[in-house]
Amino acid sequence: MKINKKNIIFSDVSKLKGVGKQLTKYLKNRKIEKIKDILLNLPYSETDRSKIVPLNKLEVGKIQTIKVIVKKLNFPRIRNLPNKIICEDEFGKIEITYFNSREGYLRKIFPINDWVIISGKIGFFNKNYQITNPDYVTNIEKENYIKQVIPKYSLTKGINEKKYRHISEQVINNLPEVEEWHEDYIIKNNNFLSWKKSIELLHKTKDSQNNLSAAYKRLVFDEVFTNLLLLSENRKKIKKRKKNKFFKCFISTKIQNNLPFDLTSSQKKVLNEINIDLKSNTRMFRIIQGDVGSGKTIVSLLSIANVIENGQQCAFMAPTEILANQHFNLAKKIFNKLKIRIEFLSGKTELKKRKKILKELESGDIDFIIGTHSLFQKKVIFKNLGLAIIDEQHKFGVKQRAALAKKGGTNCDVLLMSATPIPRTMMMSLYGDMDISRITEKPAKRKKIITLSKPEKKINELWSFIEKQIYIKNQVFWVCPLIKESSFLDYSSAKEKFDIINKKFPNKVGLIHGALDKLEKEKVLKNFLNKEISILVSTTVIEVGIDFPNSNLIIIENANKFGLAQLHQLRGRVGRGDKQGICILLFKEGLSKNAIKRIKILKESDDGFFLAEEDMKLRGFGDIIGFQQSGMKNFRFADPLVHKDLFLLAEKYIKSLDINVNEKKYNFLLKLFDKAEIINTNID
Repeated sequence: MKINKKNIIFSDVSKLKGVGKQLTKYLKNRKIEKIKDILLNLPYSETDRSKIVPLNKLEVGKIQTIKVIVKKLNFPRIRNLPNKIICEDEFGKIEITYFNSREGYLRKIFPINDWVIISGKIGFFNKNYQITNPDYVTNIEKENYIKQVIPKYSLTKGINEKKYRHISEQVINNLPEVEEWHEDYIIKNNNFLSWKKSIELLHKTKDSQNNLSAAYKRLVFDEVFTNLLLLSENRKKIKKRKKNKFFKCFISTKIQNNLPFDLTSSQKKVLNEINIDLKSNTRMFRIIQGDVGSGKTIVSLLSIANVIENGQQCAFMAPTEILANQHFNLAKKIFNKLKIRIEFLSGKTELKKRKKILKELESGDIDFIIGTHSLFQKKVIFKNLGLAIIDEQHKFGVKQRAALAKKGGTNCDVLLMSATPIPRTMMMSLYGDMDISRITEKPAKRKKIITLSKPEKKINELWSFIEKQIYIKNQVFWVCPLIKESSFLDYSSAKEKFDIINKKFPNKVGLIHGALDKLEKEKVLKNFLNKEISILVSTTVIEVGIDFPNSNLIIIENANKFGLAQLHQLRGRVGRGDKQGICILLFKEGLSKNAIKRIKILKESDDGFFLAEEDMKLRGFGDIIGFQQSGMKNFRFADPLVHKDLFLLAEKYIKSLDINVNEKKYNFLLKLFDKAEIINTNID
């Protein structure tokens, strides 16, 4: 194949020579759909076939290359017996064994008394070295074809190394020249290679296994730059001019004075940042990031009061009906003595009431609406929506945020909330299109959760403790990693644990996990919230969101299998009322040093931001809670921990440029990392 146009890189793999329907199917199973995916599918290792090894120096189990003379061909006439070729050099003999190979083909590639080059995995059988079904066989005139360091790729069923190598070489050896998209000073000051040179090296040297090599770092920088470019462009589209909101914060101040507690300095700081945005002549698009129990909801409600005082409507969306209902009840309590009309809307709202709410929203009679995703359906029309708030926003990506910003109109500010602490580098790459506020303090009256660890062999000691908790009307969470028992993983099963606990405490136990449908989940959670059950056996679906003020004990099985950030989120499900929260981490014996360290750190700290940083150091950035499951991990090569300097460089670089994303030189880059479609999302 001769690549003479850049666009061919974005064509289907079926355009390549030798790639038919079946091979296309196999490649797509490996998520290699476009030719560009071959470029980005870097080798994970390599096979060194470059050295000729004499037969007295062979190592069993290794892939090695030999130069031998063919001495004898043995083709048995009995079915199912292998064909054997006897070869030798001056140091010894070796058997080359084939199963299910045609005699004519073998006679052709193994001519008697001729020298051949063979490469394959060395075995030993019946006191003889052997190679079964060698990878490569050729005559000595073509030995350079074999004598190479060959990259190894992660492949799927139906594609062997030789076949994939042939496909990749078509692309790598014919890469087009592309216009440099970075400024000269960025290339020179950071010793970046060209894009083409980087790709070639990554596929033909060990650079792909070294994430700090010059070639790898160039690819990382391009990927990070593209991601931040997308967020920067999204920010430009969202931060449109709007009408100023003129308010005196009278209602907000009145509410604060009537609260039974004082706001923390961190809450006051964030509230001030929001108010500045609300008053500005550009749309607010801000995220409040706060640790579990830091008081984000109160800050958002005070912001809402300011907007309503300005004569505009507010909408507050939560991911579940239970959580939305909790926010609704809190809002009614906070706004109790104020002339603010609050309503609740969800998928379960009866038709007659729904029609009434929709009519009153459009007329402006409702000041404040709280609900689920139903709030942003086409039929929901606001008269004058001034602020939209989204809780647990980690479920939304860039495209969803863009759509949300469009829904509210040009004068609507948007405030997002997240209870998942995220390290600084990750925040930059995920939320670079937003302004970020952090609530880092917790209310003074909130008690620190007591965190204990216990080996699973002492689990029986817990039953009497749980019994006492139930007796004094407290509730208990019991968390397991899996829904049902796995023969491959030595984890506890939520269903199995439910059966065990239910026998000990009949009719007092509920079970919730990800395999339940939405209605079933909500029913179980409501039963627990209403104290109809005392113990809730669960998988990690209870990590975030709902407040259970009567729950003061959480037991986490196989705690060593969870990351720090995830354990912290789970731990935050208890101690949210006025009772002392207790978290017990159960673990099996024989913990790794890493697991012991994680448990120790968790017992010593309740700072979610600190724990998120430590988690990333210990486990890598892809395992941070809320990352993979939310679709946040959109990097193939970049690692915020390893490549922190490149993230900061890309951020500074983009801020220093007045970039027009529509410039032709960026087209190739955006398409390469699948950002072109997202970046063209219409927000206006």
